[in-house]
Amino acid sequence: MMIMGNKIMQICAIQMSSNTRVEDNIADIEEQLATLELAQQQLVLLPECCLFFGGKDKAQLALAKENQQSNGLKTRLGKLAIKYNVFLVAGSIPVLSNQPEKFTNSCFVFSPEGQELGGYDKIHLFDVAVQDNEKNYCESRYVKAGDHTSVVNVAGVKVGLSICYDLRFPALFHQLCQQGAKIITVPSAFTRVTGAAHWQTLLQARAIENQVYIVAAGQEGVHLNGRETWGHSMIISPWGEILTQLDTSKGIICADYQEQELDKVRKAMPVATHNRFKNKLMSYE
Repeated sequence: MMIMGNKIMQICAIQMSSNTRVEDNIADIEEQLATLELAQQQLVLLPECCLFFGGKDKAQLALAKENQQSNGLKTRLGKLAIKYNVFLVAGSIPVLSNQPEKFTNSCFVFSPEGQELGGYDKIHLFDVAVQDNEKNYCESRYVKAGDHTSVVNVAGVKVGLSICYDLRFPALFHQLCQQGAKIITVPSAFTRVTGAAHWQTLLQARAIENQVYIVAAGQEGVHLNGRETWGHSMIISPWGEILTQLDTSKGIICADYQEQELDKVRKAMPVATHNRFKNKLMSYE
């Protein structure tokens, strides 16, 4: 377990079925956070698009514009971290970019004091054809891709940030590991089709090959625009074991972060040392 003074930290993931009403989604998050013990310290991950999902991408752009001056979405998330005494990894929210008519799909980390510890803009955008109700996705139409990786210090433990489609790009996870990550968060809104086929396999692979804890929080269910998401939020150990999972419905899952177990895995099989393809850190154009 991760000790901070006399406190023990858990790593948690909240599964949601977000809609297009920010107030509803905040209420759902609070309902799950209220089940945690205030005396125990937690790192809590929210899904991708945690405060707005199931509407048109253009509506997300409008929400980003509305919050440009006030930073209202971030302020409310920071207040949740304070109220429930958690390190909150706020899945993703739309943030207006410096590119005309585009926003970034951005994740932010807040301390129990409400301080913004760091953030990450999604690098890999979901422009694909999928055999579901939506058929085609083109995230880049309104989203500007990020251009840097992010590892955040959370109570002395380095946490690497990713978002959804990033999961399919092992080089990103390898770089986060090179930068010291021992936990990597994966807030997501995987489609039901791709989730059923690949979600668990990819999560376990990223945990095993990088010898890190993976915390994955998903959207789940049928949303207002007909989009179906897979859910199956889970927490995976550095050995690839699924420590806990929630297949369907809203809810929260938690597991203990045990640094001694992570160190044990890395010492017994030092793949980072054995890697013959180690080079300077990648840079994104």
